Amino acid sequence: MNTATVLAVCCVHQLLSDEGRLGVTAIDKRPVDGPVKVHRLGLRGDLQADRYDHGGEDQALYAYSQDDADYWAAELGRDIPPGYFGENLRIAGLDATAAVIGERWRIGLDVEVEVTSPRVPCATFQRRMNEPHWVKRFTEAGRVGAYLRVVRTGSIQAGDHIHRTYVPAHGVSVGKWFSDPTVQDMDALRDADADGLIRLQADYQQAFAKLQARTGE
Repeated sequence: MNTATVLAVCCVHQLLSDEGRLGVTAIDKRPVDGPVKVHRLGLRGDLQADRYDHGGEDQALYAYSQDDADYWAAELGRDIPPGYFGENLRIAGLDATAAVIGERWRIGLDVEVEVTSPRVPCATFQRRMNEPHWVKRFTEAGRVGAYLRVVRTGSIQAGDHIHRTYVPAHGVSVGKWFSDPTVQDMDALRDADADGLIRLQADYQQAFAKLQARTGE
């Protein structure tokens, strides 16, 4: 079994001008050297320009797997270096998209995080990539990565091992919920949340309502 590791810890390098409503974006993340402090809202030295749609405790960190980056590098014919998708953590040996909602990871010696939700591609991401129909392509591929909530603060750095410390029995992964959510998945998540086994962020209630309206259940 491969050991899961952090390949790179990435923070905002510079704010880029953007055609969106804010005029700037903090999607330009790049690897930093040495240990980085992790607090409840993410990495020290990092930020989100759009704090309405990004960031907060439920999206404190964004993890993306190297295997998925390699897939896109082959598809696009160009390198996808750590941080290029706006991720804070480029990881190996662990599929972030296959992570179960609510599962927990220990990173390094003291940081613990909880998987909260999939990344939903936006227009800013498409402008960053400068690829035709990027949001559609990224959505259809379903290689979305995972947002993380910080449960225990500390420091992390490239080379740290990642250990899965808790995996909820409901089994609904961020990738499944993003690409093919069902009423059964919704019920499993609701039950796990009600039983205190996971803690769903508020956005799930809106997603549940949309799913019910679409399925008529």
